[in-house]
Amino acid sequence: MDLRNLFRNDDNVVEVAAGSILFNEGGPGDVMYVVLDGQIEVRIGGQRVDLVEPGDILGELALIDAEPRSATAIATKDARLVEVDERKFLFMVQQTPFFSLQVMRVLAARLRRRKAA
Repeated sequence: MDLRNLFRNDDNVVEVAAGSILFNEGGPGDVMYVVLDGQIEVRIGGQRVDLVEPGDILGELALIDAEPRSATAIATKDARLVEVDERKFLFMVQQTPFFSLQVMRVLAARLRRRKAA
């Protein structure tokens, strides 16, 4: 499901050039991202584990468990992302059941892919 519609008018947009690192594995994390445009590659231990496209999310674990980043995220194309901090995340979880369900679906899909690998 595409989350761009929920965040289309959000003012907290970050632009990331192709080849730039959005965050590093083991680094601190206090925001997640919704990809509006572009593409982000997710790596764990240097291995690509996911390719995040427009409408998808990444970095959500940082808001769920407050642990260091579990992966590195690198823009493979110029990208525009909405930053979602804990305050906005909690608001969205409370006010928009679709958002909560989508975050859970993303987590479940990633877990299943890792288990199958």
